[in-house]
Amino acid sequence: MSTREAVSSLPSVAIIGAGVIGLAIAWRLAQRGAKVTVFDKAAAGSGASHAAAGMLAAHLEAEPREENLVALNRASQKLWPAFATDLEAASSIAVDLRTEGTLLLALTGDDQSRLKHVLAFQQSLGLPLEWLTTAEVRRREPHLTPGISGAIFSPQDHQVDNRAVAAALREAALKAGVTLRENMPVERIVTSDSRVTGVGIGGESVSADTVILAAGAWSRAITGLPTASLPPVRPVKGQMLALRMDPQAPLLTHVVWAPGAYLVPRKDGRLLIGATVEEKGFDPNLTAGGQLALLEATWRALPAIEELPIHEMWVGFRPGSRDDAPIIGESSVPGLVYATGHYRNGILLTPITAEAIATLVIDGKADPRVANFGFERFAQPLAAE
Repeated sequence: MSTREAVSSLPSVAIIGAGVIGLAIAWRLAQRGAKVTVFDKAAAGSGASHAAAGMLAAHLEAEPREENLVALNRASQKLWPAFATDLEAASSIAVDLRTEGTLLLALTGDDQSRLKHVLAFQQSLGLPLEWLTTAEVRRREPHLTPGISGAIFSPQDHQVDNRAVAAALREAALKAGVTLRENMPVERIVTSDSRVTGVGIGGESVSADTVILAAGAWSRAITGLPTASLPPVRPVKGQMLALRMDPQAPLLTHVVWAPGAYLVPRKDGRLLIGATVEEKGFDPNLTAGGQLALLEATWRALPAIEELPIHEMWVGFRPGSRDDAPIIGESSVPGLVYATGHYRNGILLTPITAEAIATLVIDGKADPRVANFGFERFAQPLAAE
């Protein structure tokens, strides 16, 4: 086959959702010659990708019975340095990948006992975590409250500026030849003879060989699919806020998880604080109680915040699946591919999701790293508690 014939045989792809997942898939597909159009109901990167904190926490969030998810998170975390370098080169936008690591604080003796129990489990998985004494924590972060009881330190759990990542992916995708149609909601997925043939927007139908559903928390709102093929994804509301530090003398340099809040320092002086976890659908309202809880939890760990000005407050909607793990891969409807349900790990899982979907669409090969996260797992009831 000639090069021209090979290129002409590459698929046309419609992607529903221009968050970091949809944009990264579009970029990787376009790099391999596919004709890609991305649709979003709003501006690219303005949903969960904008609301996130950008933590790349593959280790500290490891919990029992999530070993498969831990393995996926770790695999994607290892891709981030090269992914960030490639993305910055393609977009000319810095994404501020920071590698100071993350501290998980114990403020009390009870916290310490609980965290050491957690640490024992995580170390049994071979995760690179260690316990730090109070003095060791204060040497790293002298502004933390003197009464802390220690912390788990994860030297490989880093952070990236998620808003910069979204902007960089948008630019990289456009430069690679992706067509981006913002503020253009997809109303339906078009099928013919039980096969997906494109998407419908108002009175217009746009044909595509493959449709990728990457609409995050809004993935079930797209019509046209059989009920049994709708991904079990719901919105999980999260409130956050940002304070303004002096960028020349920041109160923190590490990402810090305290009881009830996490704190993420940015190079420009912002201190992100998050996040509530609320099953309230698409309720967009900031609440006094939600913001108070975050500020109080942060103040207990970092008392000096009381003098910092409030920079921003916002609400986001995490795409939570039935088991809080992503849905990546083919559907039972030919031509439809899922890339949704990433819940708290959308930024972390961006590189591996983009690689896996590009390999599936272009090469027709399933990536073994995402084998445990197909839609078919929901055909069976979850294992008993």
